[in-house]
Amino acid sequence: MSKDTANTSSNKPTGDSIRVLVVEDHHVVRQGLVALLNVVDGLEVVGEAADGVEAITQFRKHKPDVTLMDLRLPRMGGVDVIQRIRVETPQARFVVLTTYDGDEDIYKALKAGARAYLLKGMTTDELVATIRTVHAGKSHIPPAIAERLAERMGTEDLTIRELDVLEQIVQGKSNKEIGTELDISEATVKTHINSLLSKLGVTDRTQAATAAIRRGIVPYESLRKPQP
Repeated sequence: MSKDTANTSSNKPTGDSIRVLVVEDHHVVRQGLVALLNVVDGLEVVGEAADGVEAITQFRKHKPDVTLMDLRLPRMGGVDVIQRIRVETPQARFVVLTTYDGDEDIYKALKAGARAYLLKGMTTDELVATIRTVHAGKSHIPPAIAERLAERMGTEDLTIRELDVLEQIVQGKSNKEIGTELDISEATVKTHINSLLSKLGVTDRTQAATAAIRRGIVPYESLRKPQP
Protein backbone atom coordinates (compact mmCIF):
# COMPACT_ATOMS: atom_id res chain seq x y z
CA MET A 1 0.00 0.00 0.00
CA SER A 2 1.08 3.55 -0.65
CA LYS A 3 1.47 6.20 1.97
CA ASP A 4 1.51 9.95 2.23
CA THR A 5 5.11 11.15 2.38
CA ALA A 6 4.44 14.78 3.19
CA ASN A 7 5.65 14.23 6.75
CA THR A 8 8.78 12.32 5.73
CA SER A 9 10.10 14.92 3.29
CA SER A 10 13.31 16.80 3.97
CA ASN A 11 13.25 19.97 6.02
CA LYS A 12 14.31 22.30 3.21
CA PRO A 13 12.00 25.22 2.29
CA THR A 14 9.20 24.17 -0.04
CA GLY A 15 7.83 27.50 -1.23
CA ASP A 16 9.60 27.45 -4.60
CA SER A 17 10.18 23.71 -4.86
CA ILE A 18 8.81 21.55 -7.66
CA ARG A 19 6.28 19.32 -5.94
CA VAL A 20 6.54 15.70 -7.15
CA LEU A 21 4.27 12.68 -6.80
CA VAL A 22 6.04 9.31 -7.22
CA VAL A 23 3.94 6.41 -8.56
CA GLU A 24 5.80 3.09 -8.53
CA ASP A 25 4.57 -0.33 -7.40
CA HIS A 26 7.95 -1.75 -6.34
CA HIS A 27 8.53 -0.61 -2.77
CA VAL A 28 12.34 -0.51 -2.85
CA VAL A 29 12.41 1.38 -6.15
CA ARG A 30 9.76 3.83 -4.96
CA GLN A 31 11.53 4.52 -1.67
CA GLY A 32 14.81 4.97 -3.54
CA LEU A 33 13.25 7.55 -5.84
CA VAL A 34 11.65 9.38 -2.91
CA ALA A 35 14.95 9.50 -1.00
CA LEU A 36 16.85 10.60 -4.11
CA LEU A 37 14.50 13.40 -5.10
CA ASN A 38 14.07 14.75 -1.59
CA VAL A 39 17.76 15.66 -1.32
CA VAL A 40 17.79 17.57 -4.63
CA ASP A 41 17.58 21.33 -4.22
CA GLY A 42 14.33 22.64 -5.64
CA LEU A 43 12.48 19.31 -5.57
CA GLU A 44 10.08 17.98 -2.94
CA VAL A 45 8.22 14.67 -2.94
CA VAL A 46 4.74 15.43 -1.61
CA GLY A 47 3.21 11.99 -2.04
CA GLU A 48 3.69 8.46 -3.30
CA ALA A 49 1.50 5.65 -4.56
CA ALA A 50 1.98 1.94 -5.19
CA ASP A 51 -0.95 1.40 -7.57
CA GLY A 52 -3.01 3.29 -10.12
CA VAL A 53 -6.11 3.88 -8.03
CA GLU A 54 -4.06 5.29 -5.14
CA ALA A 55 -2.17 7.46 -7.63
CA ILE A 56 -5.41 9.24 -8.50
CA THR A 57 -6.25 9.70 -4.82
CA GLN A 58 -2.79 11.10 -4.06
CA PHE A 59 -2.92 13.41 -7.07
CA ARG A 60 -6.26 14.85 -6.00
CA LYS A 61 -4.96 15.35 -2.47
CA HIS A 62 -1.61 16.97 -3.24
CA LYS A 63 -2.04 18.51 -6.73
CA PRO A 64 1.67 17.93 -7.57
CA ASP A 65 3.52 19.98 -10.17
CA VAL A 66 4.95 16.84 -11.80
CA THR A 67 3.99 13.19 -11.42
CA LEU A 68 6.62 10.50 -11.92
CA MET A 69 4.61 7.58 -13.34
CA ASP A 70 5.36 3.90 -13.88
CA LEU A 71 3.31 2.14 -16.58
CA ARG A 72 2.66 -1.33 -15.17
CA LEU A 73 0.69 -0.83 -11.98
CA PRO A 74 -1.79 -2.90 -9.94
CA ARG A 75 -5.51 -2.07 -10.18
CA MET A 76 -5.09 0.54 -12.95
CA GLY A 77 -2.32 0.95 -15.52
CA GLY A 78 -0.24 4.10 -15.84
CA VAL A 79 -1.73 5.17 -19.19
CA ASP A 80 -5.25 4.91 -17.78
CA VAL A 81 -4.20 6.91 -14.72
CA ILE A 82 -2.78 9.69 -16.89
CA GLN A 83 -5.94 9.81 -18.96
CA ARG A 84 -8.22 9.86 -15.91
CA ILE A 85 -6.29 12.61 -14.14
CA ARG A 86 -6.04 14.79 -17.24
CA VAL A 87 -9.82 14.70 -17.65
CA GLU A 88 -10.05 16.38 -14.24
CA THR A 89 -6.82 18.42 -14.49
CA PRO A 90 -5.83 18.99 -18.14
CA GLN A 91 -2.68 20.88 -17.14
CA ALA A 92 -1.31 17.92 -15.12
CA ARG A 93 2.27 17.09 -16.09
CA PHE A 94 3.66 13.55 -16.21
CA VAL A 95 7.06 11.96 -16.60
CA VAL A 96 6.84 8.26 -17.44
CA LEU A 97 9.62 6.25 -15.80
CA THR A 98 9.52 2.59 -16.78
CA THR A 99 11.48 -0.46 -17.86
CA TYR A 100 9.28 -0.87 -20.96
CA ASP A 101 10.62 0.48 -24.26
CA GLY A 102 8.06 -1.02 -26.65
CA ASP A 103 6.92 1.46 -29.29
CA GLU A 104 3.26 0.89 -28.38
CA ASP A 105 3.95 1.68 -24.72
CA ILE A 106 5.66 4.90 -25.76
CA TYR A 107 2.90 5.84 -28.20
CA LYS A 108 0.09 5.23 -25.72
CA ALA A 109 1.79 7.11 -22.88
CA LEU A 110 2.56 10.20 -24.96
CA LYS A 111 -0.86 10.13 -26.60
CA ALA A 112 -2.41 10.05 -23.10
CA GLY A 113 -0.55 13.25 -22.24
CA ALA A 114 2.84 12.34 -20.76
CA ARG A 115 5.45 15.04 -21.42
CA ALA A 116 8.50 12.78 -21.07
CA TYR A 117 9.37 9.09 -21.31
CA LEU A 118 12.41 7.72 -19.50
CA LEU A 119 13.76 4.22 -18.99
CA LYS A 120 14.89 3.22 -15.51
CA GLY A 121 18.49 2.97 -16.61
CA MET A 122 18.71 6.77 -16.92
CA THR A 123 21.14 8.81 -14.82
CA THR A 124 20.11 10.85 -11.81
CA ASP A 125 21.07 14.03 -13.66
CA GLU A 126 18.80 13.13 -16.58
CA LEU A 127 15.89 12.34 -14.28
CA VAL A 128 16.19 15.61 -12.38
CA ALA A 129 16.70 17.62 -15.57
CA THR A 130 13.62 15.98 -17.11
CA ILE A 131 11.44 16.80 -14.11
CA ARG A 132 12.53 20.44 -14.34
CA THR A 133 11.98 20.50 -18.11
CA VAL A 134 8.46 19.12 -17.79
CA HIS A 135 7.67 21.50 -14.94
CA ALA A 136 8.67 24.33 -17.28
CA GLY A 137 6.01 23.18 -19.74
CA LYS A 138 8.36 21.48 -22.17
CA SER A 139 8.78 17.87 -23.29
CA HIS A 140 11.75 15.51 -23.16
CA ILE A 141 11.99 12.45 -25.40
CA PRO A 142 15.45 10.80 -25.50
CA PRO A 143 16.73 10.00 -29.02
CA ALA A 144 16.29 6.23 -28.64
CA ILE A 145 12.69 6.69 -27.51
CA ALA A 146 12.02 9.16 -30.33
CA GLU A 147 13.30 6.60 -32.83
CA ARG A 148 10.95 3.92 -31.51
CA LEU A 149 8.06 6.38 -31.58
CA ALA A 150 8.81 7.29 -35.20
CA GLU A 151 8.66 3.61 -36.13
CA ARG A 152 5.26 3.31 -34.43
CA MET A 153 3.86 6.38 -36.16
CA GLY A 154 4.53 4.74 -39.51
CA THR A 155 2.33 1.71 -38.79
CA GLU A 156 -1.42 1.22 -39.01
CA ASP A 157 -3.44 0.85 -35.80
CA LEU A 158 -5.01 -2.50 -35.02
CA THR A 159 -8.77 -2.50 -34.58
CA ILE A 160 -10.27 -3.36 -31.19
CA ARG A 161 -11.27 -6.81 -32.47
CA GLU A 162 -7.81 -7.42 -33.93
CA LEU A 163 -6.33 -6.54 -30.55
CA ASP A 164 -8.70 -9.05 -28.92
CA VAL A 165 -7.59 -11.76 -31.34
CA LEU A 166 -3.92 -10.88 -30.88
CA GLU A 167 -4.21 -11.17 -27.11
CA GLN A 168 -5.72 -14.63 -27.55
CA ILE A 169 -2.85 -15.59 -29.86
CA VAL A 170 -0.36 -14.45 -27.22
CA GLN A 171 -2.13 -16.77 -24.77
CA GLY A 172 -1.59 -19.67 -27.18
CA LYS A 173 -5.21 -20.15 -28.22
CA SER A 174 -6.16 -21.96 -31.45
CA ASN A 175 -8.46 -20.38 -34.02
CA LYS A 176 -11.33 -22.49 -32.73
CA GLU A 177 -10.66 -21.47 -29.13
CA ILE A 178 -10.39 -17.82 -30.14
CA GLY A 179 -13.70 -18.03 -31.96
CA THR A 180 -15.38 -19.55 -28.93
CA GLU A 181 -13.85 -17.00 -26.55
CA LEU A 182 -14.83 -14.01 -28.72
CA ASP A 183 -18.09 -15.50 -30.00
CA ILE A 184 -17.11 -15.24 -33.67
CA SER A 185 -16.65 -17.82 -36.42
CA GLU A 186 -13.31 -19.42 -37.26
CA ALA A 187 -13.50 -17.79 -40.68
CA THR A 188 -13.78 -14.39 -39.04
CA VAL A 189 -10.86 -15.23 -36.75
CA LYS A 190 -8.74 -16.07 -39.81
CA THR A 191 -9.71 -12.78 -41.44
CA HIS A 192 -8.63 -10.82 -38.36
CA ILE A 193 -5.38 -12.78 -38.13
CA ASN A 194 -4.49 -12.13 -41.77
CA SER A 195 -5.15 -8.42 -41.25
CA LEU A 196 -3.13 -8.10 -38.03
CA LEU A 197 -0.22 -10.08 -39.50
CA SER A 198 -0.07 -7.58 -42.35
CA LYS A 199 -0.25 -4.57 -40.01
CA LEU A 200 2.46 -5.98 -37.74
CA GLY A 201 4.69 -6.83 -40.68
CA VAL A 202 5.03 -10.50 -39.69
CA THR A 203 4.23 -13.78 -41.42
CA ASP A 204 2.93 -16.14 -38.75
CA ARG A 205 1.28 -16.38 -35.34
CA THR A 206 4.53 -16.95 -33.45
CA GLN A 207 6.05 -13.78 -34.90
CA ALA A 208 2.82 -11.92 -34.14
CA ALA A 209 2.92 -13.00 -30.48
CA THR A 210 6.59 -12.05 -30.19
CA ALA A 211 6.01 -8.64 -31.77
CA ALA A 212 2.98 -8.03 -29.54
CA ILE A 213 5.03 -8.56 -26.38
CA ARG A 214 8.18 -6.82 -27.58
CA ARG A 215 6.36 -3.72 -28.75
CA GLY A 216 4.03 -3.51 -25.75
CA ILE A 217 0.86 -4.03 -27.80
CA VAL A 218 -0.20 -6.86 -25.51
CA PRO A 219 1.11 -6.60 -21.92
CA TYR A 220 3.37 -9.44 -20.82
CA GLU A 221 0.93 -10.03 -17.96
CA SER A 222 -1.48 -11.53 -20.51
CA LEU A 223 0.72 -14.63 -20.61
CA ARG A 224 -0.01 -15.23 -16.96
CA LYS A 225 -3.79 -14.92 -17.08
CA PRO A 226 -5.44 -17.93 -15.45
CA GLN A 227 -6.93 -20.32 -17.95
CA PRO A 228 -10.60 -21.36 -17.51
